[in-house]
Amino acid sequence: MKILAFTDLHGKREIVNGIIRKTINEKPDLLICAGDLSEFGRQIERIATNLNKLNKIILIIPGNHETDEDISKICKDNKNIINIHKGVYEKDNYLFFGYGGGGFNKEDPKFENISMKFKKMINKGKKIIFVTHAPIYNTKLDLLNGEHLGNKNIRRFIDDIEPKLVICGHFHENELLTDYVKKTKIINPGYEGMIIKI
Repeated sequence: MKILAFTDLHGKREIVNGIIRKTINEKPDLLICAGDLSEFGRQIERIATNLNKLNKIILIIPGNHETDEDISKICKDNKNIINIHKGVYEKDNYLFFGYGGGGFNKEDPKFENISMKFKKMINKGKKIIFVTHAPIYNTKLDLLNGEHLGNKNIRRFIDDIEPKLVICGHFHENELLTDYVKKTKIINPGYEGMIIKI
């Protein structure tokens, strides 16, 4: 499977057009947006309509620049865009879990309940891909000014279930970086997007 992952477009027309061009040129099977498609929800309907025209499934979660309601609405209005925030999407031998919003807190007690739900949905025969907006604690992707500022709850979840891949965003300073937690590959694909083959 070939994935085009991206995050933190912040509604910039030229950046959105770049993702559209990359999709046309690279022909991925699936697109994944790890949040902040818009700048505080502005123009989110226009952006979603343009992405929907690609006729590719786009899995999305909210970032800290859009609400759950913003994402739910664009998914309702655009058949190719699927909200996986607090939910799951299954394709081939993969389960895609999503958890969006935030990005600023080292601790997120709400995620503990969600992680329990996710763990109950894991099928031993399936490979897990986890999509979150928040950077993962104690990795290259959460390091700012010498301090690790990522989410510890999400890190514990990754340590526990060992997904094949984690896609995150939020810290623009760490775009296009990759790291590992045990055997789990962690990527911040940034606004340019990254092609991932799994």
